[in-house]
Amino acid sequence: MDKDYAEYLINKTRDDYNLISDDFSRTRMNAWEEIKFLFDNYLKAGDKALDIGCGNGRYYDLIKSKGSFYTGLDNSGKLVEIARKMHPSADFVLGEGLALPFSDSYFNRIFAIAFLHHIPSKELRLKFLSEAKRTLSSGGTLIITVWKFHRIKEIFLLLKYTLLKLLGISKLGFKDIFEPWANKTKRYYHWFSKRELENLAKQSGFKIIKSGIAKNKKNNRRNIYIVAEK
Repeated sequence: MDKDYAEYLINKTRDDYNLISDDFSRTRMNAWEEIKFLFDNYLKAGDKALDIGCGNGRYYDLIKSKGSFYTGLDNSGKLVEIARKMHPSADFVLGEGLALPFSDSYFNRIFAIAFLHHIPSKELRLKFLSEAKRTLSSGGTLIITVWKFHRIKEIFLLLKYTLLKLLGISKLGFKDIFEPWANKTKRYYHWFSKRELENLAKQSGFKIIKSGIAKNKKNNRRNIYIVAEK
């Protein structure tokens, strides 16, 4: 993908979340039940945890309940404002996942929930993973979830943008789509497979501890997850 277009997509994603921040926050008030095990199994008292792409801070209470120290980071100023109002005692930082404003080895747990699929191009995804690795302590854990697209409308979007790419009309990479949000905007996503996500983490020097697919009870929401160790 062209570097300028990748940068455009980063800025567009930030602007999109600023635009839909109120509606988005109302639909993301609670932690997803199907991924709570990632916090239950990999957090303990005293851990320093970073929540990248924290949105309105919906995982703050879950992380604090484990006796862990919480820091949330998001590049959407509107969502950070909402998060600070909802959790006034929490530490929220406005910043970019591609240039984490933290010192080396600062955290021993990093959570990137529904974040990486918004990063365009393999080059920038590797840049994020490099930053995550830099800010993790030795033996620290990186936990990533990305959407597992499976609905008919999403499959249609994949076919649509693949065709546009093959015809030379779309600047997106292969397996990239724009998905509409309530007629307000179209958000950028990369369509990950579990193998692709695992290989990306391994290429960045992480050791995969666990990976899989997490589904909600209705089976209408699916997430690929990996737990990786520095």
